[in-house]
Amino acid sequence: MTKRVLIVSNSFDLHADLVIPYLNDYHTKPFRIDLDCFPRDYQIMQLFWHGKLTGSITHLPSGQRLNLDEIGAIWLRKPADYAFISNDLAPQELAYAKLETEHALFGLLYPLDCYWMSHPIQLRGAMWKAEQLHRATKFGFNVPGSLVTNCAQQVRVFKQQVPGEIIFKPLSSSSLAADAVAESERIAEGIPTTIIDDAMMNNLEAVNELPCHFQEYIDKQYELRVTVIAGETFAAKIHSQDDVRTAVDSRDISANIIYEATQLPADIARRCREFVSSYGLNFSALDLIVTPQDEYVFLENNPNGQFLYVEQLIPEFQLVKAVAATLAAEAQCRS
Repeated sequence: MTKRVLIVSNSFDLHADLVIPYLNDYHTKPFRIDLDCFPRDYQIMQLFWHGKLTGSITHLPSGQRLNLDEIGAIWLRKPADYAFISNDLAPQELAYAKLETEHALFGLLYPLDCYWMSHPIQLRGAMWKAEQLHRATKFGFNVPGSLVTNCAQQVRVFKQQVPGEIIFKPLSSSSLAADAVAESERIAEGIPTTIIDDAMMNNLEAVNELPCHFQEYIDKQYELRVTVIAGETFAAKIHSQDDVRTAVDSRDISANIIYEATQLPADIARRCREFVSSYGLNFSALDLIVTPQDEYVFLENNPNGQFLYVEQLIPEFQLVKAVAATLAAEAQCRS
């Protein structure tokens, strides 16, 4: 039996849009679940009978159907709010519907003996920023001094210990969870990595409200975005110090800074691969700094990070094709 690739994402995911044509070229007949249309536009069935598991997923608008035993690889991309036939569910009904849908969907997929990029358990285990820093040191990376606290006085003590500046950066969502609420309910669109100035130090009491993440600011020569796909590393050198808008946080897309392919030292490339592998991940994107003294400093790991923008800036990487080729090859290994 020719195995197929299942993509679990949302209807706004351009990454999935671009990977699918390659998967078609590899004759894997990809099937896509858009979670923002699920379960409204899908029908699932899972049956345990006489010790045997069978099941299927059907996309109702197109009539396309995927049997569970056809799945050779799953690409778990980006989440989205579920959609239901009724759009006027009471709050408790909606909460229950979401819980049941999650249990039904992942209870359907977890038992499958297939290739994952990457498995939900591994993804969740790899997302905790403070744990990442601790793990990175075990792999020989330099890491910045960091503090997570909801005590303003601890921040003051930390500031005294650090020889230079300190920064604030969110642990979970740089958008400040704006994408988790309706647009009409948003009070801010996000916050970049921010150097804590004297005025902020004099107004720290807000830290007592919830745990916040502070870090030693590291001077940069340049930054690196290292994408790891099935053990292969693609290192993008980011000339973030060429523009004041990206000097502290390179994610400001209004700045026209240079991204270029670079070769990592062998030991750094090995550490990146082994770090990602230690979580059981088949894909991840790491952010590193190279200091003016040519030291490599680990910042964070993005276990389901975006990569399309890197390919758009460095077309030679062909990351979309690399993802598709990996999924197709691994799916066929299970035929």
